[in-house]
Amino acid sequence: MAPLATEPEQMETEAMEPTAMDSKADNGGGEATAASSYDDETPMLLNSGTIMEAAFVDPAYAGRKGDAEVELRASTALLSNVDPSHKPSQKLSVRTTETVTTSRCGFFQCCKKTEEQVVVKDFDTLTEDEKQMLTNGKSLSKKERARMIKAQEKARRRAELDREKYSKVPEGMLIYRLDTAAHTVSLVSPPSAKTNMNTLVQHMVIAAASPGTDTSRRSIRLTGEDGTTTVLTAVEQRTAISWMEAVEMMLGNTGKGRRLFGRSTKSRGWGAEKLDDAERNKIEDNYVNLAAYSNNLIRAGAIPGKDGQGDQKKSKRGKAKAAGAAAGIYYSVSKHREDGDDIEEEALESIAKRRAVIKDSWDFYRMICSLLRDKRKYDEVFRKMSMDPVFPYLNSMTGLNDPGDTGYENTEKAVVQKDLPKYASMTRTEVVQDQIAQAEEALPSLVEICKALAGSLGMEEVGVGPVKEVSSAIRKAEKKYNGDVLKVTDYCRALLVVKDFPTLLALLELARDSFGPLIRRVKLSTLKADHKSLPGGYRDCKINLELKEHICEIQVHLWPMWVVCGVDGFRHYRHCLEYSTDSFADPYESLDGLDRKTVAELIVMSEEAVADMPLDSLEWYHEKYILDYFAEVGLFLRHGLDQWAETTLREIVRLRCESPDIGPEHHETRFLKKYLVQALQNQGKKDEAKKVIKELEDADKAERKERQSLMGGDGGLDCFTCGAFEGLMDPNKDEREEEERLKKEVKASKRAWRRIREERFKFLDASNGIDDRDRSNVSDTSGY
Repeated sequence: MAPLATEPEQMETEAMEPTAMDSKADNGGGEATAASSYDDETPMLLNSGTIMEAAFVDPAYAGRKGDAEVELRASTALLSNVDPSHKPSQKLSVRTTETVTTSRCGFFQCCKKTEEQVVVKDFDTLTEDEKQMLTNGKSLSKKERARMIKAQEKARRRAELDREKYSKVPEGMLIYRLDTAAHTVSLVSPPSAKTNMNTLVQHMVIAAASPGTDTSRRSIRLTGEDGTTTVLTAVEQRTAISWMEAVEMMLGNTGKGRRLFGRSTKSRGWGAEKLDDAERNKIEDNYVNLAAYSNNLIRAGAIPGKDGQGDQKKSKRGKAKAAGAAAGIYYSVSKHREDGDDIEEEALESIAKRRAVIKDSWDFYRMICSLLRDKRKYDEVFRKMSMDPVFPYLNSMTGLNDPGDTGYENTEKAVVQKDLPKYASMTRTEVVQDQIAQAEEALPSLVEICKALAGSLGMEEVGVGPVKEVSSAIRKAEKKYNGDVLKVTDYCRALLVVKDFPTLLALLELARDSFGPLIRRVKLSTLKADHKSLPGGYRDCKINLELKEHICEIQVHLWPMWVVCGVDGFRHYRHCLEYSTDSFADPYESLDGLDRKTVAELIVMSEEAVADMPLDSLEWYHEKYILDYFAEVGLFLRHGLDQWAETTLREIVRLRCESPDIGPEHHETRFLKKYLVQALQNQGKKDEAKKVIKELEDADKAERKERQSLMGGDGGLDCFTCGAFEGLMDPNKDEREEEERLKKEVKASKRAWRRIREERFKFLDASNGIDDRDRSNVSDTSGY
């Protein structure tokens, strides 16, 4: 018989503590040996800490196929026979435990099963020695007796529920229970048929923890108080993350009611936080409650795949898991509480509100990552487009009334709407309404011009309107022009999409020759190499025309730029403008200023986002999930989980290399490798970091060599290597040589443009502009 509890508080805690299975039980079938639920060294606990239960993979079954594949097909049906509504007994009873080993094979005794059985005795049937141990020689008051009855009944119910619940655990799965108050992890389910009992972890007092190195990112490495180490691999990815965080919080909390080891904590993050006991306990409560709430939503299927539904293709390495599948029923969180201190509805409402706030923060952070990803795409597209032979010629051109880089900030705009005398007595809204009326009158003329241009150049992407609304015009005027609505010149607007830079040059020449007197502005500045792009990285050309005494705008887009975001390009521009994303050199900078608690909670939200797509099921075409995982990497790097950051980045890099549209030399792949270097260096993996750095340097050299070959050799490199001494004698030599080089480059580009013009746009010489039929349509509708 196990030692009897001597205090009601200890009994209640014992009710929450798993019973350690005795692997050294006697082999005789049915013979029982005594087993205590607690180690002799386990201290008495106060009312603090968390109980977490979750499913882990039995190492003997890891990586096996068929029935032993532990992508477990558990379902809620496994709990259908569990009845949690046991009524507490009114008799005073005492709980003890016995470990029983049974054999199903008679004489051979080969198929053994070891389980703990709970023995409950009425208080009146105890011996005097047992009663003395239980009460410490004191008589119990009515209140103490009632409390002890409830504690013992709770212990009995938990043992019965555990035995019923975990008796049907699928083969290859082990259920572990983490008690953050006792600093222990214990096995609560029976072993499987092939379990190696010699290496099976049944009970451990945790002294340190770190993320595992497996590529599935589902393992955590635990170090016991005695120095032994083990690796637990969770069935669910989010289990490993939430347990790792709970253990880190546990190791960082050495306050009253927690197990103390007599030495400094090994928690890398939470131990360094300057928090008192109450703050630490509150942070732990908030975190585990959020993790449990999030897990329940996933299990219930309340978190759909959203826009990632299109990515739910069958993976080469298996299917994406549906929400709520695979052992989710074995993930639970509970608190050490006083009797009758249950979670109230107000507490659940508070958790839901907190989750909503963190979810909004995650959505915003992910949006920043998405916006900066698209900006990188725009920058890379422009880099490649600038290798076009005609680009130096375009780069040397000067637009008409082009404000340059100050185009957005410049309030002194050269081209404005006419300030009519009647506007002096009108409100701003009335002025805008009059401008809209003029725009609607000029719109048919703009349509005809766009049709003529598109027809001559064979463009397929043409769009006109709609006329800008009153609210949009006023909002733009306030943001850009200090409220002056007459400086808004796109009330009437249209768009054209050209194939490349030569087509743009042809369009500009055609516009000049066809309706040059109507042109009021040609803005080319964002297409210049030494000029800034629009917010978010976009670059285009704008042509302003005056039709029927109203300034209209034609936006000329380049197809390689256009296809990055398509029709959502304006939304990308608007968001980048609103949130000033160009101020971020790194998307992870948006996490600056967040405390450790918030980052931990954001990681919970990131796991919600990828609940349908574990890392080891990810494929190169799962763009939505790849972005989610990239955003999660930033959280890992900020939170000190560098091993998981490395694992995730290696997987994303591999997928980018597999992608037919990207590949190993793509700018996106190289961008990810820079973060991989950071993760490796944070872990002290210097040799691996140097290897990745070498790959990045080789890719940069190849890119420079390609550019030099396209732009006419490597004369600039020779000048750099052999002209250092000459530069001392003639300080202006480099400047003059650069000027001469640019002149030669522009001349060569003009020759390339003439050659392309002759081959692709010969009609520009034949008709000197739009043909007579199109010219007549324009003149008839232009109002001039």
